[in-house]
Amino acid sequence: MRLSNMVAPRALLPVGMFTLSASAFWRMPCMARTGVARIDPLVSWNEIAEHAHSIHGGNGFSISAKTDELLASTCTSCAVAEDKSAYWHPSLYFKDPATGKFTLVNQLGGMLAYYLLQPNNGEKNVTAFPKDFEMISGDTNRRNFSYPSPDVEKSLWNKAPYNTQEFLEQAALGFNCLDYSKAPEGSLYRHTLPDKAYLDANCKNGVRFEIMFPSCWDGKRVSSPNKKDHVAFPSLVMTGDCPKGYPVRLPSLFYETIWDTYAFAGKDGEFVIANGDTSGAGYHADFINGWDTKFLQDASNKCTSLSGRVEDCPLFTLQSDDRYSNCSITLPAALQNEPVYEGLPALPGNVPIIDGPGYAHGAAPGGQPGGANPPPIPVYSPPPPPVQASPPPPPAPAYSSGTKLPSGSFAPGGVFAAKLTPSGSFAPGGVFAAKLTPSGGIPPAETGSVPPPIIIPVPPTPTPPPPPPPPAPPSKPIYSTEYKTNGNVVQEILWVLEEITVTASVTNTVSVPAPTGPGYRKRHMLQHKRHGY
Repeated sequence: MRLSNMVAPRALLPVGMFTLSASAFWRMPCMARTGVARIDPLVSWNEIAEHAHSIHGGNGFSISAKTDELLASTCTSCAVAEDKSAYWHPSLYFKDPATGKFTLVNQLGGMLAYYLLQPNNGEKNVTAFPKDFEMISGDTNRRNFSYPSPDVEKSLWNKAPYNTQEFLEQAALGFNCLDYSKAPEGSLYRHTLPDKAYLDANCKNGVRFEIMFPSCWDGKRVSSPNKKDHVAFPSLVMTGDCPKGYPVRLPSLFYETIWDTYAFAGKDGEFVIANGDTSGAGYHADFINGWDTKFLQDASNKCTSLSGRVEDCPLFTLQSDDRYSNCSITLPAALQNEPVYEGLPALPGNVPIIDGPGYAHGAAPGGQPGGANPPPIPVYSPPPPPVQASPPPPPAPAYSSGTKLPSGSFAPGGVFAAKLTPSGSFAPGGVFAAKLTPSGGIPPAETGSVPPPIIIPVPPTPTPPPPPPPPAPPSKPIYSTEYKTNGNVVQEILWVLEEITVTASVTNTVSVPAPTGPGYRKRHMLQHKRHGY
């Protein structure tokens, strides 16, 4: 069986959400991969990388890519055409002990990149990623979580040893066990990957790998030798205060990738990340900015909906499925025939499995195998302020000047006024108390019983004004699942049942089910919807 870069989109998956205090965010869907390959320009610049990655974003990505190469991409595997950034992370494999062979675990729904727009206190906006901005979150050589689990109360995070970047980086990983028939786990609740026996018994909808990136920037460097020192985590990983020396708040990036581990339920074996890690503690992810900085700044300033939907930003150009699902990078010659999908005698690159808990010694930023040295880190130059044309001199007044006119200064408002504030602040392991989806819908796995039918009262006179429309039920139960193939993309369509009240006479009201035939689509067919987008 020949596997490809395509991943299976899922429909209406339960939302693993965070509490955003009065802050906007986007969920950037990257529903397809541009490749699975040993490419990592942040660690192994201009060289073949040590281990394989799942790659998403602009097809200008390469072993030496920077922002200019990404902006020159002819396509992107993400939903928004303007986003040609590079997002990548190590892939997950299953090892069969009977054969010793490795198989790439299937990704469900591609990858989501959350852009959380949380400015510093007293500021209105975040600062867009500058040209050539790049960073890594996580440590590929870590093999254990070295702090209490579950996390201590966040009220203690301002004290040693929790008020350190070392702790915050480890707390920025999550391995969310998915079972949509049960209450969901919180994001970043568990910081290591459960063993296969636990996954088989508890995670029938797979595992969601989660990773948060630092969002505090020194405002000077677009990179650093280890791809980390120019940025820092805020005091609560996702929210909180920036540390001294990192005054600039960037969009907070958060990656989610769901792996279909349950496809291997009942089989002997183990799951291992492509860097040889079975613990999960060495999971990591990379980012290179592929946005036009001015465009990203405009979008960050203006697209401040709390829905998380990229469709709610009028600046974004949304792509069709066919467009983003047929986008691939060009592999270097040395990798064009390297198997990465199934029947592998070893992990790609022949990476050894190192279980830990001791620290491993794989490739890391700053030391380039084969003597390849990355180019000098560009010096960041902030954009100049906009040039304002001098107004023409006013005509000579016909009255004696000296009366000071009232100030015409701008009063903050517009998109920044009256922001909604969901209750509570983010705590790792916490889930949104209020789901920030535009329809207010709750994922089916989290709903209770089927909502009762809504009955419209019969008016006392034969010619009354029409009654007000009944409120929509908070959720709709799934009654059928359909699979549809569109090219190389497999779509899962979840059909929902909606009850509609019909007045049969002036004295009787009956409830009948809505049409359920495949042709009745309208808004009842929910497809390509993950986490509400």
